[in-house]
Amino acid sequence: MPRTRRRHVLLAAVLALGAIAATDAAISSGDPLPAVVAGVDVGDFRGATAQIDAALAKPGLDDRIRADLEFQRERMRRIRLDFTLSADQARAKLRESIPDLREEEFQRWTKANLLEHMVIDGTPWYFNRSVSNLFRVSPEAMARRATPFPRNDGPMENANAYHDEAVAEAKRTGKSSVAPRRIHVTQSITVNADAVPAGETVRAWIPYPRALPGRQEDIRFLSSAPAKHQVAPESTLQRTVYLEKPAVAGQPTTFAIDYELTIFGEHHVIDPAKVTPLGDRPDLAPYLAQRPPHIVFTDEMRAFSEKVVGEEKNPYRIAQKLFQAVDDIPWGGAREYSTITNISDYALRGNHADCGQQTLLLMTLLRLNGIPSRWQSGMVYSDGNYDNLHDWGALYLAPYGWVPMDVTTGQFKGARDPEVEWFYLGGLDAYRIAFNDDISTDFVPAKQHVRSETVDSQRGEVEWAGGNLYFDQWDYSFTAKVLPQ
Repeated sequence: MPRTRRRHVLLAAVLALGAIAATDAAISSGDPLPAVVAGVDVGDFRGATAQIDAALAKPGLDDRIRADLEFQRERMRRIRLDFTLSADQARAKLRESIPDLREEEFQRWTKANLLEHMVIDGTPWYFNRSVSNLFRVSPEAMARRATPFPRNDGPMENANAYHDEAVAEAKRTGKSSVAPRRIHVTQSITVNADAVPAGETVRAWIPYPRALPGRQEDIRFLSSAPAKHQVAPESTLQRTVYLEKPAVAGQPTTFAIDYELTIFGEHHVIDPAKVTPLGDRPDLAPYLAQRPPHIVFTDEMRAFSEKVVGEEKNPYRIAQKLFQAVDDIPWGGAREYSTITNISDYALRGNHADCGQQTLLLMTLLRLNGIPSRWQSGMVYSDGNYDNLHDWGALYLAPYGWVPMDVTTGQFKGARDPEVEWFYLGGLDAYRIAFNDDISTDFVPAKQHVRSETVDSQRGEVEWAGGNLYFDQWDYSFTAKVLPQ
């Protein structure tokens, strides 16, 4: 525990210094945004709100800065929706699993931020999923449970017959696209009744896959409700189907699409001895670059990389070391991405991370080490009823080219076959559908108001003329059925 406590204290100190530095920079540049962002990050909501109000009252404020300041006000609202538990409520929730909880334990887990919380204007507020996450990040807390910890892990999170099938087919055929599944997909969005005034047009974007040769093929759009729809061009890196309909008083507003496609698994047989340095590849420069705010080579990122990589020079071996290190971060339920200033930094500093946070961290570390990386995300599904949001990515290894990676599903330690052990560093299963090949890109048609999810796109987005509809105002559904082949 002491090491975790030191990291928590360090984080608070760094953020506080960042707030001071940002304030100084803002004074000298005349841009109030950095100080406001830093204030929100350290929980000074009253101070940030006062700064926003003062800045917005000044004449001649740049439109972009005005919009960014308004979003910081919205970000505070979203943070409060994620951090709703008071200390007493967090204690009570924790006692449901640890009836004889000691106050010393609660305080210690809080100080180490194993119970994720945020001090907002002097009062600690606990993340809605802080208690369930505690049992994923703390063996001590797990040992104190009075009842078993319920998990809802996906079937692909352990080595199984599908991985054997994919590896065997790749070896037998010499192909990297293997073990396909044909699926029928239904996706929907249901907006709460009276979330939008009657008669106003509700606009919805439902995620939709792109054709990816050797991965996602033969996509057939079947139907939508309402029938009129607009499918974004194939080139759209966060592809959607756009729909709209008027709101009716007292009734939810529902949108739905149906389609089919074939999804292949992917497995590359990689010989580390054949992997070479990248060389001069200007075409890959975008995948090696920093991309603020979520892919940044901070001093702490560089230090972590040096510790993990050591003297290793082989790009594949470097990727293996970084993959293992990020995989070792326990999975935990995540705050909304739009509330986090730098996601890769958040994953590095914290004691847990979800799939997108781990992926952005690994992407950052790979780029820092001269290995191109890129994003992919969508949904995972199963032969049964399991489905979930999921993020993963790809890395470029010469001479093999782009190969997939899924650091959250991770390494199958102890697997008899090394090809299965490292399946997700160079391979993917067919039980996932990709909607996105980049982060934070524009929709077609464009959204007029700030998105609910500013980084990813898996649940969808909704708005009307009066503004964006956030996740507390609507729900989504995804169903995938594997079809006979």
